Amino acid sequence: MKKIANLLATFVLAGTSVAWAAPSGTLRQAHEVQFGNASDIDPISKGRVFTVTEKIMNRLVRPGLDGKPAADLALSWSSNAAATEWTFRLREGVTFHNGKAFTATDVVYSLKRVQDPKMDSPARAAIKMIDKIEAVDAKTVKMTLAAPYADLPLILTDYRLMMIPDGSGDTIKTTGIGTGPFKLEKFDAQGTTTLVANMNYFDGPPGVAKVEIIGIPDAQARFQALMGKQVDLLPTSISPQQKTLLERTGGFSFQSVSTGNWRGIVFRTDVKPYSDVRVRKAIRLAVDRKAMLDLAAGGQGTLACDTPVGPSDQYRWNGTCNQDIPKARALLAEAGYPSGIDLEIPVSTVEGAWPAMAEVFQQQVAAAGIRVKIVQVPSDGYFNEIWMKRPVSMTRWNQRPADSALNEIYRTGATWNESFYKDAKFDAMVDDARKELNFDKRKAKYQLAQEYLWENSGTLVGFHATLSVATTARVKNLDAVENFTIRWNRITVD
Repeated sequence: MKKIANLLATFVLAGTSVAWAAPSGTLRQAHEVQFGNASDIDPISKGRVFTVTEKIMNRLVRPGLDGKPAADLALSWSSNAAATEWTFRLREGVTFHNGKAFTATDVVYSLKRVQDPKMDSPARAAIKMIDKIEAVDAKTVKMTLAAPYADLPLILTDYRLMMIPDGSGDTIKTTGIGTGPFKLEKFDAQGTTTLVANMNYFDGPPGVAKVEIIGIPDAQARFQALMGKQVDLLPTSISPQQKTLLERTGGFSFQSVSTGNWRGIVFRTDVKPYSDVRVRKAIRLAVDRKAMLDLAAGGQGTLACDTPVGPSDQYRWNGTCNQDIPKARALLAEAGYPSGIDLEIPVSTVEGAWPAMAEVFQQQVAAAGIRVKIVQVPSDGYFNEIWMKRPVSMTRWNQRPADSALNEIYRTGATWNESFYKDAKFDAMVDDARKELNFDKRKAKYQLAQEYLWENSGTLVGFHATLSVATTARVKNLDAVENFTIRWNRITVD
């Protein structure tokens, strides 16, 4: 084994010969335990630990470093002229961690499982347009859509649409069998999960021999673990103040990554007073977005007029949303609250920016007669016990393509429709955009849907984050992109 570990192996990927060094060393990453005891490694469950699934599984299509759909388990794809039928050609010679060959049957099973209403998967809304999935042969999959849709490959880059073995749904949450660069050795959501190198990975063996993913619910505790070099990498951004501390300590590397990840405050539209669209609009108008970004995130990010669509997305709506206290007061009075309203925000340190964001919000909206009480709650299990249960809560989302974000967060009845937003007109607007084959017209329709959210939704999107990523200096070859585009197999450690 020692002799093998010292050899260089050559692998052929998509016609290119690449030399790889044998895996060595251990990469240590913290994760947040955001779903507590309900955490698992089923990629489509509500409690999936993405810091694990992203390393042990693959999608058909992945986001390329340029933001465009790139080959993963599917090498190529094409559609008919109407974009109602899509054909995907799969890689040859790919095997799951248990030795089973990856085939079209696994693709059909994986995607149909997402669509199964009994699974109640948050990813179901993302592929709602797929009417039929069939295996043409072992390496060819055909998808028939209910209506024309030109962006199907982009939607399939969703980080939850991982491929798992046919029939493995009952056990995948603990076995984690995938085709990814690392194999699960031990899963312990609240302790240390251990992954080992997959020497048969189709893109060549990964750079590190082992990955340890350590559960640390509290953001400050995670940062202390990084500063003490007990972990090499955090799952979220660090603040400017934390970066200064790390620079003074020495032995760290830094990246600045603009993303579509966003931070916000969500108000349940099925609960008074937020069931009144005038109250929701008043709350949004009472916020100074630029000051919130500066004070809560040190200016690291992009302003958002309550659109979940990231700044680099081709369908992004760049509207204006200036603070307007007189109008906010007028809307509250019109809704029957001339003396203003009282609200309570439960805040945890799962997300480092939340406490400051809540405090800035509290101070800004007071001028409009909105009296905010901040209540500190435990970090462990926040998303399982607070989010989507309280009338108001802090929220955050990772980057998604425009269509996925709009459907998953706001479509009537969607599993993760966190504000319980129910608006048939909005649903129809997004459906209309999906069907449009002309790019410019499709873009305009998606942008109208985002503008509609600014006027009507129950979610305050404070800003899209520019991540300040810190690692110990021993980490090399980390792609400077958002988390779900990182090629984890390329990373090495000294």
